[in-house]
Amino acid sequence: MIVVATDDFELYHGVVAELRARDVRFTTVRPDDELPERTRVVIVGSEDEHPEEDVQTVRADPADPRRAVDEAVALLRGADGRTVVGIDPGDRPGIAVLVGETVVAAFQVPAEDAASVVARELADAADPLVRIGDGARLQGAKIVEALEDVPVELVDETGTTPYLGTGARGAGDVLAAVNIARLEGERIERREVEPTAGEIQLIKDRSRRQSDDDRTIDEELARRVAAGELTVEEALERHRDG
Repeated sequence: MIVVATDDFELYHGVVAELRARDVRFTTVRPDDELPERTRVVIVGSEDEHPEEDVQTVRADPADPRRAVDEAVALLRGADGRTVVGIDPGDRPGIAVLVGETVVAAFQVPAEDAASVVARELADAADPLVRIGDGARLQGAKIVEALEDVPVELVDETGTTPYLGTGARGAGDVLAAVNIARLEGERIERREVEPTAGEIQLIKDRSRRQSDDDRTIDEELARRVAAGELTVEEALERHRDG
């Protein structure tokens, strides 16, 4: 069981809200109270005394209660402590954060925000690893390029997207990211990707849909969009300027 033992009002409410949101069993005591017999992990503030020596302790920052709860849940479930982020790339990548075998966070964000989300989640991780699926090559390459100072593995994502039953619509990319995080891949530094003719055409088609005057960018501009040098809006503006 997890026990919250702190006199820090802000920390207390933040941690308790996170634990309740995850439906994790816990109790609260004052820092100088005796811990319940079944205590396995105790969450305390930076100024609180360590309540006992034979329980695992998490020192929490009131500005980031979720990270403390992530650590406490991982300890409770016996995780090995390594943080692995799985990414299912695409226009809105699925992102899953695992500590050991425990999924502690999940996201689905626009592709341009993926690297910053990953960086935030790995900010304090001691031995982080990112595993990214090998589909959606252009989007995946941009994410890998934007990641800094973290090892990245490229994973064969065949079969990682599960069957979605009734009520699970929209969860496929996140569930695929969980499966990707659990598969070993090939260590890479970057992805060199030459866009296919079909990918170039998709970018040109998107430019026409986004334009106000039924304008389609040329192939050279479409390749620059594929390489991440321009957005579609910037390419359209350059096409207008001729």
